[in-house]
Amino acid sequence: MSDRSTEIVIVGGGPAGLTTALALVRASPASVGRVTVLEKGSYPRDKTCAGALGARGDKVLAELDAVPDVASVPIDGISLRGVRGELAAAPGAIGRVVRRKEFDHALARIARARGIEVRDGVRVDDVKPDPGGGGAVVSTSEGAVSARVVVGADGVGSVVRRAMGLGAGKLRAQALEVDTESVAGDRDRRLLHFDSTDLGLAGYAWDFPTVVDGQPMVCRGIYRLKVGGDARASDDVDIQQRLAARLASMGLDLSRYGNKRFAERGLDPAERLVHGPLMLVGEAAGIDAASGEGIAQAIELGALAGRFLARTHDVSAWHGEVAGSRVARDLRIRNRFSPLYYGPGRSRVERLLFGSPDFVHIGCQHFAAMPYDRARLARVAARAGMVLAMSGLGRVLGIGHAWIQP
Repeated sequence: MSDRSTEIVIVGGGPAGLTTALALVRASPASVGRVTVLEKGSYPRDKTCAGALGARGDKVLAELDAVPDVASVPIDGISLRGVRGELAAAPGAIGRVVRRKEFDHALARIARARGIEVRDGVRVDDVKPDPGGGGAVVSTSEGAVSARVVVGADGVGSVVRRAMGLGAGKLRAQALEVDTESVAGDRDRRLLHFDSTDLGLAGYAWDFPTVVDGQPMVCRGIYRLKVGGDARASDDVDIQQRLAARLASMGLDLSRYGNKRFAERGLDPAERLVHGPLMLVGEAAGIDAASGEGIAQAIELGALAGRFLARTHDVSAWHGEVAGSRVARDLRIRNRFSPLYYGPGRSRVERLLFGSPDFVHIGCQHFAAMPYDRARLARVAARAGMVLAMSGLGRVLGIGHAWIQP
């Protein structure tokens, strides 16, 4: 790829970047031929991710007629184990577990079939202002590309994010996962299982059903946040040691499996997601730091970005577009409430919330973008009010995500 120019360059060919391109050409067919997606890996490329895709993500892709048909495990509900017991809810068809290696490749094929230029195996090294105009120059392993707009959809280590002068972000997490065979005691394969019984961990363990090379397996892992003011979240927390101990309790030996470590970034509502001709989507912008969920949110932000770019050349409005979106409103709430569960008050929160499966049921409905059961929602709201009143944590919500530190 010699030096060239195009209208829009999207850096990153995962769900966020590809959905941005698909939504753009859907809303503005004339954009075909004026948008280029650059992906540093070569499809099908490995992507470490537990693979839980909420049905709301597939609903967005269905609106774009772009749902990847790949091997997956359908999910009907969620189970949550805490120190005070276990809850489960299964309203049905809330999502599926996919392998990102297959899902992203299939989504790229759909984009290419729509006439979108998707170039894989192209590394982006830097992004700088275009001295000859108001756009930017993207330096790649195959030459330079000039663009009016550059969309950063390049994940946690985003080159575009660095070019905007942004750091790693305040809301961060670490995760470690392995794929193993099933063992006695595993939950129903129709459920996503979360385990928060380790009070020394500001986070949770998970067991998700998956399919690897056509074989039923279980993706197991540890997700860890750093919560300010909580000594248990200090840097001596070893998630590999914790995962090894958890697997050992199941009769599994961590050393037998290829474990994969990755980092995540949460969306910080105070952080600007646009600078000049550069804008961020997906995990380059941030996902849900409280749960680690990212695929559906990346798809939603990508669709929002594509429609936004189709109707305006003023990308400076992108921050406001995101701030007013359903995704951002949802994450603001989660960022504020996550200290209640992951902080020192977890046992008190569980004492109230584990009295009913309502909040897990509502969580399933949210994951799937189902209509909420109003009676259940009212009961969950009432219990949340009790948590705040009894714990004296109303003032905590005033500082929100400041509890979560780098």
